[in-house]
Amino acid sequence: MATEPVPGGADPASTPPVVDAPQEVAAWEGLEATAEFKDLVRARWKFVIPATVFFLVYYFLLPVLNGVATGFMRTNVIGDVNVAYLFALSQFLMAWLLAFFYIRRANTVFDALASRVRELAGRRVQS
Repeated sequence: MATEPVPGGADPASTPPVVDAPQEVAAWEGLEATAEFKDLVRARWKFVIPATVFFLVYYFLLPVLNGVATGFMRTNVIGDVNVAYLFALSQFLMAWLLAFFYIRRANTVFDALASRVRELAGRRVQS
């Protein structure tokens, strides 16, 4: 089964569906001004900003410590593995932990708020 080429070479499966119903479009217009949507955005920013600041500080701490505390960073911990290597490896762990905490927050907080926004949009379509 061959698919017809799409102008511009785009994959037909990846193109977004065309919304024909003007009332569905109208339901989403102005939604960003509602209290429900603002609560969702505020909740996300309350997590994302501190997490980003923490990660950036943690990430740049490695080169800063390598330049300032070279003796400490060169201290062997296990055989020839020193503090700098362990700190660098811990950044992978920290990225996974932050992703885990974000997913947990998304499942418990953000999804409930997003559901309220979708429910509000659904009520707008019906009316």
